[in-house]
Amino acid sequence: MKAIIAVTALNLASISRRMGSSLVIVIGIAGVVGVMISVLAMAQGFIETMSHTGQPDRAIILRGGSEAELSSTLTRDQAIAIAGGPGVKTDAEGHAIQSAEVVAVLNLPLRATGTDANVTLRGVGPQAFELRPDMKLIEGRMFQPGLREVIVGKSAQGQFSGLELGGHVSLRDSQWTVVGVFDTPDSHGSEVLGDVDTVLGALRRNLFQSVTVQLENADGFDAYKQALTSDPRLAVEVMRETDYYARTGEQLGKLLKFIGYVVGSIMAVGALFGALNTMYSAVSARTVEIATLRAIGFGAMPVLVSVFVEALLLSLVGAAIGAFLAWAFFNGNTLNSLSGNFTQVVFHLDVTWPLVGLGVAWAAIIGLIGGLFPALRAVRRPVVEALRGG
Repeated sequence: MKAIIAVTALNLASISRRMGSSLVIVIGIAGVVGVMISVLAMAQGFIETMSHTGQPDRAIILRGGSEAELSSTLTRDQAIAIAGGPGVKTDAEGHAIQSAEVVAVLNLPLRATGTDANVTLRGVGPQAFELRPDMKLIEGRMFQPGLREVIVGKSAQGQFSGLELGGHVSLRDSQWTVVGVFDTPDSHGSEVLGDVDTVLGALRRNLFQSVTVQLENADGFDAYKQALTSDPRLAVEVMRETDYYARTGEQLGKLLKFIGYVVGSIMAVGALFGALNTMYSAVSARTVEIATLRAIGFGAMPVLVSVFVEALLLSLVGAAIGAFLAWAFFNGNTLNSLSGNFTQVVFHLDVTWPLVGLGVAWAAIIGLIGGLFPALRAVRRPVVEALRGG
């Protein structure tokens, strides 16, 4: 053990004389870790936003076979039957806490680029805020039923132009006035809300696209679902609200993770070759030194460990720099991406400790592989040949 420590310390002390080549490993690993963590943070942030949308004691009902609200239609009679299902919570006046809703798509310019993007306009019922108590009005006032007024999510307001108080958005041939701003921690903060009947009138429709109901408790979901799916008047898909939004975000989340791993792997190959080249150069520069150590009695193991430790240490320094840069420049940044309704969902990049740990592990693997072959070369070369500098 003393021999390993002595040889390793001697090796690390010589890094300063090889600073230029050592920086090749550090910079290469920092790039790999920084890019991979940043892309995976996008996936993490999007999945977190979608998975935190909804509550397990709320159910969303679509037409049978529909994957998303845009492909669903429900009649008013169906909406009444859905709200009257067993286990639906009622308010103080005995009315079911529910919201029959319709979704439309608005085209609004992004603040950052000025290019148009799709934004969800959701027509909601009068109990929408009682149904979703985490939704809070923070500026202005609530829209008035029957008037072409909307309230906008704080996240949407931050990303899109024209959503300031007093601003106007276009729907078909009509202008709608922004009268309030609301905040919510989930994906609904990316939406624009208006009165459902007024929105239906502007769209010249008479069909809802979803109904969301508040159940008395989460355990009542199975009985509620069984009652609705066995009702001959209905042909519906009944899901917990949490499951619906988690499923909606799953596909894009998987795509972003796939991109992160692919890009990280491609960059890792480049960093690996850089590490191999650097460590081979380091071993070549220390050929006589290593041979002398072996000639005076140091075995192969201390030399092997010293090369591995150098490669691993440089890789971990690069990983720390890359993770810090990803956190400093990207953690909490706001982005927007398409949701299951082909509209934009605003979310925040989330650089978590598990992602940092993954980046460090990735860097350690690159460093260990990068040090393996140079280490084997250092101990396999004949001592006499190495001392001659051949």
